[in-house]
Amino acid sequence: MRLAPYRKIFREGVPILTYHRIGKPSEILPRVFERQMKEFYGAGFQTVRLERWSEFRGFNNRQFVITFDDGSASVFQFAQRLLGKFGFSGIQYLVANYIGKKNDWATTGAEVGETLMDENEVRVWLAAGHEIGSHTLTHPHLSLVDPKQAREEIFSSKKKLEDLFGVPIRHFCYPYGNWRPWVRDLVEEAGYESAVTTEAGICRNVPDPFVLPRLDVGRRPRTLANFLSNFLPWTL
Repeated sequence: MRLAPYRKIFREGVPILTYHRIGKPSEILPRVFERQMKEFYGAGFQTVRLERWSEFRGFNNRQFVITFDDGSASVFQFAQRLLGKFGFSGIQYLVANYIGKKNDWATTGAEVGETLMDENEVRVWLAAGHEIGSHTLTHPHLSLVDPKQAREEIFSSKKKLEDLFGVPIRHFCYPYGNWRPWVRDLVEEAGYESAVTTEAGICRNVPDPFVLPRLDVGRRPRTLANFLSNFLPWTL
């Protein structure tokens, strides 16, 4: 993704960018991630935290949110330094039962066997000014499991992360972007303040903080093209 084609759109609302892992050709290379951050920095953009969702609107916006799903160690290895270089912060959505392990829920694709951040790396990530959120306990399709299991995944992951790292867990990410209204309601009941989806879009005048759209600029760049097509014609 280059910023120039989306500059006008991104100033009409707050984009929440999605990344998973860094360093593999199938995802996003460190030099590409650095170029993206450099372009945002050069355009005067600053990162903003999700608890500010009620303020997400247009009017010449120069704010954006950086999110990472799954807790990949590659994000700790590559992204933390680059974010700090530009004064940006991000949120890493952790799968609570897989901290320091591998992503066993992935069975196909380049992400199989991905090493995940361990406790020490998460603590360093937090100390650097970044955030963590919940991505459930085991990364299931929440709408396809028993509601009792879904509740356990949503509620217990929040408590486990809070107990382990001593920070409030305010934000949630639906695994695979899979949610239904009853799943969304469980997230709110658990005490989270926001939840992000995989639905493409930018945030402006947010009606519901538990179904926030995002733009996957890592492994699904086509979502950007599809999103852009909804705004044509427009001029830079």
